[in-house]
Amino acid sequence: MQDVWLMEKMAHFNREFIPERRMHAKGWGAYGKLTVTHDISQYTKAKVLQPGAETDLFLRFSTVAGERGAADCERDIRGVAVKFYTPDGNWDLVGNNTPTFFIRDVHNFSDLNRAVKRDPQTGRRSAQNNWDFWTLLPECFHQITIVMSDRGIPASFRNMHFFGEHTYSFYNEKNERVWCKFHFKTQQGIKNLSNEEAEKINGMDREFHGKDLFEAIDKGDFPKWTMYVQIMTEDQAKHHYENPFDITKIWRHAEYPLIEVGVLELNRNPENYFAEVEQSAFTPAHVVPGIGFSPDKFLQGRLFAYGDAQRYRLGVNHNLIPVNQAKCEVNEYHRDGAMRVDGNYGSAPAYTPNSAGVWSAQPDVMEPPLDLDGAMYRYDPKDDPTDDCFRAGGDLWRVMTEDKKQILIDNNTAGNIAPCTENIKYRHAVHCYHADHEYGERFTKAAVLDLDKVIELSKLSNWELNKQTT
Repeated sequence: MQDVWLMEKMAHFNREFIPERRMHAKGWGAYGKLTVTHDISQYTKAKVLQPGAETDLFLRFSTVAGERGAADCERDIRGVAVKFYTPDGNWDLVGNNTPTFFIRDVHNFSDLNRAVKRDPQTGRRSAQNNWDFWTLLPECFHQITIVMSDRGIPASFRNMHFFGEHTYSFYNEKNERVWCKFHFKTQQGIKNLSNEEAEKINGMDREFHGKDLFEAIDKGDFPKWTMYVQIMTEDQAKHHYENPFDITKIWRHAEYPLIEVGVLELNRNPENYFAEVEQSAFTPAHVVPGIGFSPDKFLQGRLFAYGDAQRYRLGVNHNLIPVNQAKCEVNEYHRDGAMRVDGNYGSAPAYTPNSAGVWSAQPDVMEPPLDLDGAMYRYDPKDDPTDDCFRAGGDLWRVMTEDKKQILIDNNTAGNIAPCTENIKYRHAVHCYHADHEYGERFTKAAVLDLDKVIELSKLSNWELNKQTT
């Protein structure tokens, strides 16, 4: 016991593991820059998005469902979180490699996590749990179609697009607001893996995507993405044929064209994985003047959930960790807390308002007020008779080539859903049939189901279908 260094080593070792992220636990990161090449100042006054601006950034890629030790090449969406170190503080853009998402009601956020994670009895992943949850919520359908398509397993992080997913707002120097979506298109070209290719890679190297990213940057082959935005006016949003703030929907490019902004490049690897990648923390609540939020109910929930997850994982002062720290002076109201090592604002008053002239509000940088109207309710198909959860998935099916349709149905969906009970297969078959009759008929055949029963079930309301297949 008097070998104090032994005691110190063991005590530190027992405590050096921190909680992993609840989702996006397995990730890789790199530094880079955003260079703005086009002028969108008519829409936003954000300094980071003005012509010619170059902004340093840190980006983290991740799988979503897997734990910290999961394999990289699994069939899953990929998370992409970007921290822009702007002159006005940090802007965090949190998204995925798909333009849509499974759910739109934040009440289902934790349930999605539990459905795709491990079964409470067996401790194993469960296709039954996964597909049961997905098919009980028809808004999942578009995302299911994407995940089960040939793009469900990217060949590398460098070979995939990524998106902000949510609807955000821009406002310019005149405080005029428009709604926007963010797109980043890979300049390396789209490449994907088949189930067989992924299985082989996972058996040899579970960190394959992390290795690919690190080695590409290490040898100077810097990956690049072209940044675009879509713009919708407030008046267009009021008259749009579906909810423009529903993350399970997309804005069609023919109606809201992509507007080029600039180039995002990754050009430097971290020096220490734990310090920079594991301790990186992101929240969509981090915006800068010129960029704001929207009535997207799922975004509204994420504004709290992401920051609170980091307070749990890293502590209340996680924004003082170097990788998370702004590159300009940023003043918060926060004082004290574990690991406060920066002077804690010294003798400045700890309250506001005060007579010392500190902690003053900055109304000139606040987002313009938002007028709200219409009914407020939780997202549920029975509440909104104008909602169509299957239009986008059907559109995607109809633009697929025959070989891509075969991969979606025979290679991926039928095999993935095979362990599930028949009631769940029928539920998904009905959703496919709603999206496109051919889509439904081909899945029905691949899953060895009765097409007449699928057609009869398709005549039911969503509530009746769920009741009949439960």
